[in-house]
Amino acid sequence: MTKDDLPFGGQISRYYENDAPEEIRAAIAAADKDDMLGDSYPYPKRMETKAYESELYKLQIELAKFQTHVRRQGLRLAVLFEGRDAAGKGGTIKRFRENMNPRVARVVALSAPNEREKTQFYLQRYIPHLPAAGEIALFDRSWYNRGVVEKVFGFCTPEERARFFRLCPGFETALIEDGIVLVKLWLTVSRGEQLRRFIARERDPLKQWKLSQIDVEGLRHWESYTDAIRETFDATHTVVAPWTVIRSDDKRRARIEAIRHVLNLIRYEGRDDKLVCAPDPQICGGPDLFNA
Repeated sequence: MTKDDLPFGGQISRYYENDAPEEIRAAIAAADKDDMLGDSYPYPKRMETKAYESELYKLQIELAKFQTHVRRQGLRLAVLFEGRDAAGKGGTIKRFRENMNPRVARVVALSAPNEREKTQFYLQRYIPHLPAAGEIALFDRSWYNRGVVEKVFGFCTPEERARFFRLCPGFETALIEDGIVLVKLWLTVSRGEQLRRFIARERDPLKQWKLSQIDVEGLRHWESYTDAIRETFDATHTVVAPWTVIRSDDKRRARIEAIRHVLNLIRYEGRDDKLVCAPDPQICGGPDLFNA
C-alpha cells in the first residue's frame, strides 16, 4: 500500500515526514507505544492495562448506580465533551455509556448545520437535544464549535463569534437556573500525541472513518487552535459554569478521571466514597491544566 492509497492521499503521513516540527518527529520515532510524548505530562508511561480495566469496571458500576439515581429523581444532566481532534472524546464517551441504559444516557453528535440551520439563532439547534427529566445527554462536541473550530477555519465572522461569547454565559446560567446540571469537559492533548494518533488512524482500516479533511488541515493550525481555546476559556469559564480540563495524553487516565469527576458532582445512593474520591489533580482540574 502506498501513501496515495491512504485516506486523503496520505496527507497525514506526508505532514509527519515533511512538515511536522523536528522535535515532534524525533519524539514519535523514539517513543515506545506506552511512552508519553508530552514533556509536561506528569506520568512517563500510560496506565497499566490490568489496573485500568479494574478501575474502569468498578467506576462503571458506580455509573450504573448514578444513572438509576438520575432516573428516579428526575434529574437532568448535560455533559459537554470538547477538545482538540484526537483528544479522546469519543472513547471517553463510549466508556461512560457502554453499560448504561440508552433510554437514560444518550449521545448527541450533531453534523454540520444545514442551510436552514445556518439562518437560525446559533444556539437554537442544540436546545431540542437538552435532557428532559431522568435523562443524561452526552454531547460529542457542542455549541463551542463556534468558539474554536469555526474561528480557526473562518466558518463564522468575528462579529458572530463575539456575539456567541456575549450570549453563552447567560445561556448556560439559564440552563443551570432551570435545574440542568451542566458539565463542561475539555480534553487536552499534546501536539506529538495528537499526531501519533492521527498516523495510527490513517493506517488502521477500522479507524480511518474517524478522519476528516478538517483533521488533516488542522495539523497546520496548532497555534491558531491554541489561541482560540484560550480565548474560549477566558470568555466562558465562569463560577456558575466552569470548565474542567482533562489531560488526555494517556487516554486511560483521562477516562478514569473524567468519570470520577462526573460521579463526584451528584450525591447518589450507594456511592462508594473510597472509589469515587477526588480526581487526580495532575490530570483533572481547571483551565490552568491546559497545555498548548
